[in-house]
Amino acid sequence: MFVIVEIQGQQFKAEKDKFLYVHYLGENVKEGDKVEFDRVLLADADGDVKVGAPTVEGAKVVCEVAVPLVKGDKVIVFKKKRRKGYRVKNGHRQYFTKVVIKDVIA
Repeated sequence: MFVIVEIQGQQFKAEKDKFLYVHYLGENVKEGDKVEFDRVLLADADGDVKVGAPTVEGAKVVCEVAVPLVKGDKVIVFKKKRRKGYRVKNGHRQYFTKVVIKDVIA
C-alpha cells in the first residue's frame, strides 16, 4: 500500500517504514515527534486506487521525525557574461528534515 501525499508544496510517494527527506519543518520540531500530513492526493491499496478531488477524505500519513535538521548537498551557482568582466559565484545548501513513515491510513 502506498499513497501520494503533498508536503509543503511537494508530492511524495509514501509507504510504511520508509524514509522521506522533506523541506525543513522548523525549529519547533524535535527528534521523535509525531507529525501528521493529511493532504493525500492518491491512495493505492493493492490495486484498489482512490484518487482525491483534490484530496482523499479521511486519509493521512503519520510520521516520526528521525533527524530534525539535515543539510543537503551544496549547489554552486556561477554567472558570467563573456567579455564584460562580470562573474558572480554563489553557493546554496538546502535544509531538510528526515522523517520515517509509521502509518498510512487510507
